[in-house]
Amino acid sequence: MVVHPTPDGLDLSLTSLFAGWAMTDEVQRRLTERGFGDLRFNDGVVIQHVLAAPLSITALAERMGVTQQAASKAVADLERRGLLRREPDPADARTKLLHLTGHARDAVEATRTLRADLQAELVAEYGKARVDDARALLASVIGRLGGGDAIRARRVRPPH
Repeated sequence: MVVHPTPDGLDLSLTSLFAGWAMTDEVQRRLTERGFGDLRFNDGVVIQHVLAAPLSITALAERMGVTQQAASKAVADLERRGLLRREPDPADARTKLLHLTGHARDAVEATRTLRADLQAELVAEYGKARVDDARALLASVIGRLGGGDAIRARRVRPPH
């Protein structure tokens, strides 16, 4: 007999992972409705680093924990799709810095708005206390397992 798992039968790690994926899929669906269908979830991995300040590809690769070749490939794709542009570093003209385009900044703002909208919907459906308790529990788990520093440094990536 094959047993099919249900959300209420999963452990906390899988429940939180799948809930995050479901919410991210919903935000992605809404982004597409708003004209940002060209965005992919993985674009955010690069954008999160360039959002704080322009970076060289070398610095981006180091922050992402990937090779310079892998970072260059991701950057070329984002440039082709109009999300990144390269400009000379004012301190060293030999170095090019990555900058977000207006389209990328608009996408970041739309994503922030949609995430806030979804959270407000969850609060309306489940109550503020339950949503706050769920967030506090998951934040505590992140802190207990040492993930807080990665979040603050924008160095969150999937497990090895």
